[in-house]
Amino acid sequence: MSLFGNEQVYGVRPEGGGAGREIRVRGLRREFKRGGGRVHALQGVDVTFAPGSFTAVMGPSGSGKTTLLQCVAGMDRPTRGAVHWGPTEITRLREHKLARLRRSTVGFVFQAYNLMPAMTVAENVVLPTRLMGGRVDRARVGRVLTQVGLGGCEKERPGRLSGGQQQRVAIARALYNQPEILFADEPTGALDRNTGREILRLLREGVEEHGRTCVMVTHDPLAASFADRVLMMTDGELVEDLTRPSAAVIAEKLGGLS
Repeated sequence: MSLFGNEQVYGVRPEGGGAGREIRVRGLRREFKRGGGRVHALQGVDVTFAPGSFTAVMGPSGSGKTTLLQCVAGMDRPTRGAVHWGPTEITRLREHKLARLRRSTVGFVFQAYNLMPAMTVAENVVLPTRLMGGRVDRARVGRVLTQVGLGGCEKERPGRLSGGQQQRVAIARALYNQPEILFADEPTGALDRNTGREILRLLREGVEEHGRTCVMVTHDPLAASFADRVLMMTDGELVEDLTRPSAAVIAEKLGGLS
């Protein structure tokens, strides 16, 4: 359902940018069988993420925010409804076509870094590309590592890096294919406050300097305050749509949902 019957779209593609895609979600429902009944994780969600915008999605545990991210990112199939990335309705694509589109269009950052400890930093960055049979551009590896503050660390092993540095490697991996869309699920959840701020600045930079569309799930009001827009969910529905709110406003609104 549209918020308050009048859906709003925020975010302006930065001048000189051009990487972002609009994401349109219409009538999204996701149901799961549980015991003898059904759980309605998403209940007719309508929302548009403008190209070159940074949106945070929040809500209490079980509100549907992670399910929404997974469906919008093409990692889970909704029970009903449609998701468009630009002109393409991904909910109609066969799995192999969706996988190909994800590889060329989308980057993912998660709370768990998912790095291979036996591989070097550079090898971790290009691992998804290698698994899909793509060509590796060593110069690009160096550029993305420099972009995230890890220039010269190509030959290091993840185990020798701090948690913040490992998350930077994960971001470099997500950025390697120059995605139009970046999805982030609790990207700062395992980090200290200062390191988390650095990671959020990197995500913000991708929006402002490269026009990337970023959608992030977080439980942290401070993290959400880095976004242009904050959506709040409860019981599978969008119930708040805030434009550039402060961390204090976000915390107050979130407290009212718990």
